[in-house]
Amino acid sequence: MNEREVADYLLDNPDFFAEHAELLGTIRLSNPHGKSAVSLQERQMEMLRDKNKQLERRLAELLRYGHENDSIASKFNRWTIRVMGERDPHALPKTISAGLCETFDVPQAALRVWDVAEPYSQADFARSAGEEVRIFANSLATPYCGANTGFEAAQWLTSASSVSVASATTDGVVDSANTTESIALLALRDPLAGPEAPAFGLLVMGSPDPRRFHEGMATDFLTQIAALASAALSRLLPH
Repeated sequence: MNEREVADYLLDNPDFFAEHAELLGTIRLSNPHGKSAVSLQERQMEMLRDKNKQLERRLAELLRYGHENDSIASKFNRWTIRVMGERDPHALPKTISAGLCETFDVPQAALRVWDVAEPYSQADFARSAGEEVRIFANSLATPYCGANTGFEAAQWLTSASSVSVASATTDGVVDSANTTESIALLALRDPLAGPEAPAFGLLVMGSPDPRRFHEGMATDFLTQIAALASAALSRLLPH
């Protein structure tokens, strides 16, 4: 009888060790943590302890993710209240960008809105965006996160109309020496026109840390940020 046949026999006769309990104490197995042998019961207990440790690590990981999500949700709520409370349409883009920097500790943030209504056409946030930027914004079905490979929109982060963590509450000027290594790009669309509507703007967030915005990161909250910013900024469009 070979090993496979023994294994099959034990699987077919689950009561074997119940009927021959004295064998359990005589079976010796190698100890995975040393060279000595241990009984079958001891090996089973060791396996259970290892499994419990794995479950404990997984539970701790889930709890950590839960706390992180709670923290992000709380920050998103504070940012939402700040954006909704802004009554001045001219100040709204700055409120959105500065709020992201202050609330979420985003190092750099800026946005552009195009084809705005006449009263806002001369504002900094309405300065002309290149055709490539508009085409790229229209192509974004979800937020882009990753390395800054020379995006034209990344240049907005070092302009006088952008904001950073350090300058969000002062004059809004970003140190041009503060390079942008990673970037998040969020298309702004009329929320009443549906997800296929052309973009009317682009929200940009950047960081000197190449790992802050990376390709594999979750974008659920970024999508919510884009939706709320779009809803708020839609008042700047012609109606």
